[in-house]
Amino acid sequence: MKYFNGFCLKNEKKFFKDYLEEKEFIVAGFSKGACKALEYSLNYSERINKLQLLSPAFFDVSEKFIELNINAFKKSKNDYIKNFLTKAGINQWIMENGKWKIDLEDIEIDYSCTEKQLLGLFTFDWEKIRKVKNIKIEVFLGEYDKIISLKKAYKFFKNYSEVYLIKKSNHFLRS
Repeated sequence: MKYFNGFCLKNEKKFFKDYLEEKEFIVAGFSKGACKALEYSLNYSERINKLQLLSPAFFDVSEKFIELNINAFKKSKNDYIKNFLTKAGINQWIMENGKWKIDLEDIEIDYSCTEKQLLGLFTFDWEKIRKVKNIKIEVFLGEYDKIISLKKAYKFFKNYSEVYLIKKSNHFLRS
């Protein structure tokens, strides 16, 4: 399996062990990683049987919303990431050497993430999914996801994939 991490994250794959299939010829990604997984599937010439998109970063937001988020990120990447991931469902934090750290085993913040990546998160063109051929697509959405445009994501992805709405779960597909 080829897996792509979410925005500013490392090692969060274990959150999704109940949904991911650890088999050959599967590509998966969480949130921003779902964008990367789709791109990879469109550009990879070898065999792919399944594309698994976990809480794909599907946004329908205004330019003003994007501008506010980019400015907040520029002002304090550390605080922005903590606030973003808290809204997504992470609530275990510790401060270490002046930076926030997720207080969960092995899951890390990747502070090398950039404002360009954040912009890409908000402006990704999901219409590219139409180009996917001969690959089964599964999309997993959390019923209480406070990050993405959930209703619009569900309506969009149901045209191209099997969509699973995980009851009482957040962006990380956890209760």
